Amino acid sequence: MSYRTIVIDDEPLARRGIISRLRPYPQFEVVGECGNGMDALVAIAEHHPNLIFLDVQMPEMDGFEMLENLPTDERPAVIFLTAFDQYALRAFDVHAADYLLKPIDDIRFAEAIDRVQRVMQMEKGTTLGDRLESLLSDLHARRPSGNAQRFAIRNGRRIFFVTTNEVEWIEAQGDYAALHVNGKTHLLREPLHILERRLDPSVFVRIHRSTIVRMDQISEMQALANRDCLIRLKDGTTLRVSRSYSERLQEALSGA
Repeated sequence: MSYRTIVIDDEPLARRGIISRLRPYPQFEVVGECGNGMDALVAIAEHHPNLIFLDVQMPEMDGFEMLENLPTDERPAVIFLTAFDQYALRAFDVHAADYLLKPIDDIRFAEAIDRVQRVMQMEKGTTLGDRLESLLSDLHARRPSGNAQRFAIRNGRRIFFVTTNEVEWIEAQGDYAALHVNGKTHLLREPLHILERRLDPSVFVRIHRSTIVRMDQISEMQALANRDCLIRLKDGTTLRVSRSYSERLQEALSGA
């Protein structure tokens, strides 16, 4: 069986090292190499790899942020390349296909290859996606600065970024989240309940099972007879706040 593979690391020498070590394993076909997270998102969308080697610590967009911007059902198996300490590595032990500590040891590399082959043969793509989702959730709990700073929006073969401070409100559209930005709507392939976990709760608040709002965009609130309420945003958009979320909204606004 052949496994499409992409190597992602900001250091060219490190990428060449991984590719060289893969030569004795012809079942792993290297279909791309990338030096940053944005190029990696484009390459993954184009090649649909079964496996990626992913450097955790890259400038501008680290490995975890890149994974968060990848739709859950498109996340391949991952061998992480990292210099993390033992505390953080416990999360990899539980959730990741495998990881390699830099500098990479040849024996350890062979062990990782053997393990990832067994994992990919035993587990379906959805299970691998669930593993990575659990890893990202675990690491968010460990890292207080884990809130998303930007989102990668795919438009055909093009990917562009929207920062969180540009987003005015968000609504669910099936398995997508529609980001409303300055009169335009951008679709992010991520369910709202997962996206909510990535947002800073001191900035964004959920007002309905299908709606999240950036609090500094709220200009007016009007109570309704059934304990629901309406809010008006600075751009004139009117949104309903369901009764189950109205108390949370009032608490959030009073603490803002």
